[in-house]
Amino acid sequence: MNDNISNFEQTQRTVRPQEMLQRTSRPQMSEQPVPQMMQQQRQQQAAGKECPYCGAINELEAMFCAQCGQPISKTTCPHCGAELDADADFCEVCHHYIRKDVCSFCGCHLSGAEAYCPECGSPRGGLVCPTCHSLNDFAFCKKCGTALTEEAKLMVKQLQKNPDYQQLLEIVQDYSKLENALPYSSERDVVREQNCQKLRERVLTLLQKDEGVEIPIIPKTVSNRMTREELEDQKAIKVKMLSAILEKLAVPPSASPVKARNYAMASKPTGVRLAWVCNYKHAMHSSPCGCAKPHLGGKWVVLGKNSSAEIKDDK
Repeated sequence: MNDNISNFEQTQRTVRPQEMLQRTSRPQMSEQPVPQMMQQQRQQQAAGKECPYCGAINELEAMFCAQCGQPISKTTCPHCGAELDADADFCEVCHHYIRKDVCSFCGCHLSGAEAYCPECGSPRGGLVCPTCHSLNDFAFCKKCGTALTEEAKLMVKQLQKNPDYQQLLEIVQDYSKLENALPYSSERDVVREQNCQKLRERVLTLLQKDEGVEIPIIPKTVSNRMTREELEDQKAIKVKMLSAILEKLAVPPSASPVKARNYAMASKPTGVRLAWVCNYKHAMHSSPCGCAKPHLGGKWVVLGKNSSAEIKDDK
């Protein structure tokens, strides 16, 4: 009887753990005798390219995802060899326009061999700005903003009819006057201007009395000078107004980088220091002419005359 009990205990110590291991391991081997899921993934990867945005499988040669439209491939700049997104038309490394099949001035499709665009007639080698004499690949001068093509000039005229743009120009004019205004530097400046005003009134009164005017009428003059603090407050108000209108005129996402770039340049007012903030990298450019993907949208922001904000060098 005791021998039977000891044999039973020995069996419990040695055999039972092995049986438990076999029971836990055998079903796993039987469930996945062949890793079918891994084979399917390998077959899918061999048959196409997976989109990093939505996970859809595309053809190996696909540049954009057929499901979500996002770029899934990279290309290289023909000038400097930098890696670029498939939907970029401008290299931010060497500052060259890279698309040979799209006109950089109007966005028309090209076969790649034309010397001039069949749609707008612009030369493939660029246009020289008649104002600052710089060579440009786009419909607006990247340096001074001059419209270089007939389509660009027409776009500016159409935009000038926009009430928001008209209000923008009025505020820019007021802001430019504040930028050029000379504030009072001390209390002595205030007293000196008051004395000059009194002297003016006295001289004009004497001249009218000499001409026989019994009760001279001297027109009052309004001084636009103010203290430095008042001037900065007025400028801050104008900047807020400018920012609100520039937000309305922001470039929405579109399909054509050329069209988006032209609209942004056409909506840029003169007389105030601005920078272009793109939605691509949220970088600050001197203009959308230096952005690789302006069709993702962006807007102009006010920098002011003495701003130290960093602007990406796009020249």
